[in-house]
Amino acid sequence: MSRIRSVATSALGVNRRSVLAAATAVSVSAGVGYALRPGESQAATTPEAHAAASEAPVASSRKAWAAPLAPYTRGTTVASVAAPRTASGFRRLGDGPGWKRVVRSELAAPKTGRAARRATLAAFVQFTDLHLMDTQHPLRLEFLRSTDQHAWRPHEALTVQGAISLVERVNALRGAPVTGSPLHFVMTTGDNTDNNAHSELEWFMKVMSGGRITPNSGDPRHYEGVQNSGLKLYWQPDSTLRDGDKVLGFPHLRGFMAAAVREARSPGLTLPWYSTVGNHDALPLGCYGSHADPYLAQAAIGGKKLMSVSAADAKKLQDAIKNATDPKGVQYRDFLKAHARSMRSVTPDEKRAPYTAADYLKAHLDPAYQGHGPVGHGYSSANLDAGTQYYAFRISDDVIGISLDTTDAGGHYEGSIGTAQLTWLDRTLKDNKDSYVVVFSHHTSKTMTNTRPDPAHPGERRHNGAEVVSLLASHTNVLAWVNGHIHKNVITPHAASGGRSFWEISTASHVDYPQLARVIELVDNKDGTLSVFTTLIESAAPHRTDFSDLSQTGLAALYRELSFNAPGANKGLAGDANDRNTELVLKKG
Repeated sequence: MSRIRSVATSALGVNRRSVLAAATAVSVSAGVGYALRPGESQAATTPEAHAAASEAPVASSRKAWAAPLAPYTRGTTVASVAAPRTASGFRRLGDGPGWKRVVRSELAAPKTGRAARRATLAAFVQFTDLHLMDTQHPLRLEFLRSTDQHAWRPHEALTVQGAISLVERVNALRGAPVTGSPLHFVMTTGDNTDNNAHSELEWFMKVMSGGRITPNSGDPRHYEGVQNSGLKLYWQPDSTLRDGDKVLGFPHLRGFMAAAVREARSPGLTLPWYSTVGNHDALPLGCYGSHADPYLAQAAIGGKKLMSVSAADAKKLQDAIKNATDPKGVQYRDFLKAHARSMRSVTPDEKRAPYTAADYLKAHLDPAYQGHGPVGHGYSSANLDAGTQYYAFRISDDVIGISLDTTDAGGHYEGSIGTAQLTWLDRTLKDNKDSYVVVFSHHTSKTMTNTRPDPAHPGERRHNGAEVVSLLASHTNVLAWVNGHIHKNVITPHAASGGRSFWEISTASHVDYPQLARVIELVDNKDGTLSVFTTLIESAAPHRTDFSDLSQTGLAALYRELSFNAPGANKGLAGDANDRNTELVLKKG
């Protein structure tokens, strides 16, 4: 792969001299990240948009440190990982040993001496599945816990505090763990919100860009939801009630719910950040189509909330969701109406209304949420005009990023992409054949199995993950496909026939334990191979918790410990050693 000679030669390019001048002459290797997007008046999916690419605003990430570059593992899972320090009951966490780095050679043999030769191409951070939750939202499915313990998690009221602590961790990193390179940007790979609610979208934008957040809706004076309902099905932290979770050792924490909905402050990322959309961002409850039954939109802002149903009724609804037999939410509407007498009164709130794809784009383009940029966080007014949520951007001289929209607007939580997007992806890869490529999406290749027609484009074919893998493998410049959705660390090699191989890097969520994000470094080993380094990070919250500490930091620590103890939680989401801290070797094209 030859080094790109001029950024302006790319079909997505901007004038390099203007870019560097706008960034006060900070070089790309010192951490400049900038979006490459079509002209403001043209849609991101049209060939004309590429030809008319105009200069895009520049977001300068942190500059190179004065000290020589050196590996920086402090605050990463190479140094230490939260681990249980008690053996039974409600298990308390403490500092555990770090995870070793594993070299994976399925796609290429590593050569000796490469550490001394390597040159960094790019370094960035992946967030995924933050699931910022308005836990008092009337449409939430907490009551499914009567048939599935993990359908509701005891720590869900602390998603905002946990996400802020993750931002604090990234801000504290002084460089990339392996190379010491400055970090270029943060990319979120979807499910930034949980229930497609305006309240959650506002919290997400402030977590990432900075601001004051009150993670409360409805009555501004106090929490109204399942955790002060008196129902034994849920952990009642402020009450002495012997609920089902306290039987398992969960504590009585007086003042917990008041602290959970108290104002929190996010410093915002000190890096540029980009955004990818997930099914929970685009679809009500993450599974009902964007053209869902209008009854649900009214119920979202209304004053009634269902908190308890029988296990048998819960099972029927859960099966309908899993089997995708109710993509428009008609059965859910009828379910709610059938249980109307069991609903409890809550304070109505219009901020809980579902947001549209256009609302999502407008929030990203809002100057109030620009933070360290770039403007739109990858999205542009061209996306807004075209009704698309996918784009490409330049990461460094040698690398571009491509963010896909894999949510199927027809409904269901599994994904796919339409023919227009697949064609755009192919064209973008061809137009940038002199650059390496990292692809970002929410869904993994194996979870892109839902090819239900998009109501907005009923005649357009949908394409599954296998077809996307085949397309990516046909291009010799793809290094990695980075995604989330499955809430588990999994790294998969994709060997291409007659072309470059690439790695699929799926990262665990930040809502289920072990609540991880990932640092990814791309390096040229200068020996005919490339390496992709992956290093997992936790939030900045201390591993040890104090039940009497209900400060913002104390709640972030509790968020982790409660998630570890969540009944029914999958204990294998960290993945194997091969899926955690790795060096993934590739042949150089």
